[in-house]
Amino acid sequence: MKAKLLLLILLAVKITFVNAQMDDKFYFPKKDIRLNEWKNTTELNFNVEKDTINTVFLKPEQKPKATIFLFHGAGGNISYYYPIAIRLVKADFQVVMVDFRGYGKSTGVPTHKNIAEDGKLVFDEYSKMPEIKKLPIIIYGLSIGTQIATHIAKENQNKIKGLILEGGMSSFGDIAGFYAPQYKDFLEKSFVNPYSSKEDIKSINKVPKLIIHSSEDKEVPIEQSKVVFNNASEPKEFMEVKGEHMQGTASEGPKIIEKINYMLKKN
Repeated sequence: MKAKLLLLILLAVKITFVNAQMDDKFYFPKKDIRLNEWKNTTELNFNVEKDTINTVFLKPEQKPKATIFLFHGAGGNISYYYPIAIRLVKADFQVVMVDFRGYGKSTGVPTHKNIAEDGKLVFDEYSKMPEIKKLPIIIYGLSIGTQIATHIAKENQNKIKGLILEGGMSSFGDIAGFYAPQYKDFLEKSFVNPYSSKEDIKSINKVPKLIIHSSEDKEVPIEQSKVVFNNASEPKEFMEVKGEHMQGTASEGPKIIEKINYMLKKN
């Protein structure tokens, strides 16, 4: 009797654990807004359910070569990633950024499900704008944003010219296993990923892919990006950089810009 009761309790815990997806363990939104030194910036909000999603659109001083949808990582908010966006804008790309629910000026609470919905909504709405429609589109994901970037790219392959993933994880379950190695086997068997870059990348054909990761990254191991890269079809390129998590444009900015330009020419 006691053995059966224990089994039922463990089963209930497992179901609760898997269904909950541990959303609150993945997202670390901040509400403080850092200074944006780029003047040619506009904000646009979207209403979704009971929440408001804030976006920022940065335009270069010269005629833009392409539009980059930049999906940020799990911490901070849009303003924390301005340095990365501005490096891209200075290279004559216009950049669209979105704060998922709960981040920055956006309301609500982030979950795996709704940040994907937020990303899709913003991509769809901005893609309709004349200043976006007439230019090539690149999707660029950072850290947890690589999950969203790959998911959106899979569904919009005919609209984009390239996919860039930097400091990315292979799946929510995989990164959970990295941070909780004592539960790694359990997580691999039980964690149901609502979507994952290592699976979505398999369905992205012909679109050029650039996967960037630092060998010194202590937050997300480079092996996770290698899993995604190995699952990807050609054309693809793996770029190993140095430095901290998501600092590729800081350490190798000119090379990354060069590779983005090549992406555009290749198409």
